[in-house]
Amino acid sequence: MRNVFRHPVTWIVVAAGVAVALYLFQPWRLFTTVEVNEPPPVAATGQAPTGEATMTGEDMTGDVATPAASPEGPRVLSMGTFITHEHETSGVAKVLQLPNGERVLRIENLDTSDGPDLRVWLSDQPVKEGEWRVFDDGEWLELGELKGNKGNANYPIPASADLDSLTSVTIWCRRFAVSFGAAPLAA
Repeated sequence: MRNVFRHPVTWIVVAAGVAVALYLFQPWRLFTTVEVNEPPPVAATGQAPTGEATMTGEDMTGDVATPAASPEGPRVLSMGTFITHEHETSGVAKVLQLPNGERVLRIENLDTSDGPDLRVWLSDQPVKEGEWRVFDDGEWLELGELKGNKGNANYPIPASADLDSLTSVTIWCRRFAVSFGAAPLAA
């Protein structure tokens, strides 16, 4: 058996195995934090800001004032609190409808572990403690990569999404097919 460990091919195989394991599991991500702090969403008008140029004797900059925000803000359609699944997770998820009809998933005060290949999914599966592998069993809609494992972030929801059937949100690890945490979405 000693002769096996003296052979260079053995060390190449061991090194390749370690490299694959590090790539798949990315253990250093247990100790990293990506914090994001996006402001709440506002409706995009698709128009350039309007306003009058400021042309006084002392200030000839021609700066354009930005329009005031719409007095009608986003409306909360549904919301829920995250529960822990595979990793300790807390925070609040809100589905917002903007004045122009666009819908956005806003995650506030998220606190979970960083991990490989984390995604934000809307799902039709119920949120239950201890059941963290069910979210890919039914219908689900990926809203994108998790922007940060701590803080506040916005995820646009496509107009075609059926929010009557997609009644939960999960922080989904695509690589290992597990939910780090999930929240039921209720009106």
